[in-house]
Amino acid sequence: MKIIVDFDRCEANGVCVGIAPDMFELDDDDQLTVIEGDVAPDRVADAEEAVAQCPKAALRLA
Repeated sequence: MKIIVDFDRCEANGVCVGIAPDMFELDDDDQLTVIEGDVAPDRVADAEEAVAQCPKAALRLA
């Protein structure tokens, strides 16, 4: 399972970073980076929470 970011929708609000700071980060230009390419089985709940809480619906799991 991977986290997919729709960068056309992402406004770098950082909600996902607050939920899973080891999975996401914002760089100096407020560009979102997914740190973990593949979501580990024990981290699926955190990834799902980040996707659900994204205010712009810019994240999805695939």
